[in-house]
Amino acid sequence: MSNYQDIKEQAYAANMQLPKLGLVLFTFGNVSAADRENGVFAIKPSGVPYDELTVDSMVIVDFDGNTVEGNLRPSSDTKTHAVLYKNWENIGGIVHTHSTYGTAWAQAQRAIPIFGTTHGDHLTVDIPCAPPMD
Repeated sequence: MSNYQDIKEQAYAANMQLPKLGLVLFTFGNVSAADRENGVFAIKPSGVPYDELTVDSMVIVDFDGNTVEGNLRPSSDTKTHAVLYKNWENIGGIVHTHSTYGTAWAQAQRAIPIFGTTHGDHLTVDIPCAPPMD
């Protein structure tokens, strides 16, 4: 069994919610889950259809973007996840979707403000939009 089983299971479960909720198409999008104590995160492998995804197919990557565990190529977004984890120490997970509304907000480069009680029940600040990367 993997030394990173917990974050692999977390990343797998979260990734499987994306197609169920209509947040991704084809193999697009991904979720990663961090283990800050060990300086690694689990991420969806690149190009694997969601209906073929398993806990064991999750790839473990360090915060420098190097594969630590896994036989598949990590997501093409791995470097972005690594940069975010390295620069924001309070992040425990990252979700990358291609949802209609999320894409519109990101393209506008605007934070998502608290508009309702559901959001307000879980957060006290706007959801930030990462600035464009050079």
